[in-house]
Amino acid sequence: MPATFNHTIIASKDRAESARFYRELLEAAEAPSWGLFTNIALGDGVLLQFAEPPVDIQMQHYAFLVDDELFDRAYARLTGWGVVHWADPQMRRPGEINHEHGGRGVYCKDPAGHAVELLTRPYL
Repeated sequence: MPATFNHTIIASKDRAESARFYRELLEAAEAPSWGLFTNIALGDGVLLQFAEPPVDIQMQHYAFLVDDELFDRAYARLTGWGVVHWADPQMRRPGEINHEHGGRGVYCKDPAGHAVELLTRPYL
């Protein structure tokens, strides 16, 4: 069996708030949670697990490939929520989206300060 991606733990200041942000932004399903984790489910059984580690959180980058329709809805949510967003990972083009790789993309930060990227076409 080839390797497939199963889950990742995302460090959060408030795991419920972070899980809600991703769940609503990505229209993801709630998943059973246990112990230190609040979980949401993406496609193909992939879990995002949110935890509150007792350490300073270092920014990570999480990129999500979405279809055009979900991109439109997610972008409308970001702007409706007043979330600052950029067209580029250097955060030099605020309030814009990009049209790279034959699709569209946008960057923002989640409630814990992680960089979130939504893109409609894969890089490769």
